[in-house]
Amino acid sequence: MSTGLPANSSEKSESTLAKRLRNFLIAIVAIALAIALFLGLRTERTLASLPKLSDSSTPLEVAMTNGKPSLVEFYADWCTVCQKMAPDIAQLETQYADKLNFVMLNVDNTKWLPEMLKYRVDGIPHFVFLKPGGETIAQAIGDQPRTILASNLEALVIGSPLPYGQSNGQVSKFSAPAAPTSTQDDPRSHGSQVVN
Repeated sequence: MSTGLPANSSEKSESTLAKRLRNFLIAIVAIALAIALFLGLRTERTLASLPKLSDSSTPLEVAMTNGKPSLVEFYADWCTVCQKMAPDIAQLETQYADKLNFVMLNVDNTKWLPEMLKYRVDGIPHFVFLKPGGETIAQAIGDQPRTILASNLEALVIGSPLPYGQSNGQVSKFSAPAAPTSTQDDPRSHGSQVVN
């Protein structure tokens, strides 16, 4: 006559014990993975923060005179794209540190306003690729994949055209007059003449 109960109560307790042990191990592994993930992300952020990159960057004045090509990045600490790219920039800086300058200019510092105007910075991150001596050869704006930046930096180091950069073409030389001249043909003169 069958009662529907296991033939042996020891089988039932082994089965329950095995399930509890398995669940306990899964919980331990899940906790260990969560801790590892947390520490890993924290370490990555700590190692590649924008302030640390800025502190270790080459000063602009040195970069313009030390005979190496340069990558200038205009950034801000609050810029999420800049923060996202920081680990890639840190890795590239480690890879190319002996071959080129990495210059970080914070757009929130008004000291860099002349450079922001010169390079027409209207979005960040804004990257400027400079030949030795400071001549601009290309610019890039926004999130750049590390492989694209690496290709551009490799070309910059060997002096070849950048494969992924908005090149600055030849421009005509123009200099504004030092003082406006007044003539009758000038529509702003309103018919008045300056007599010398």
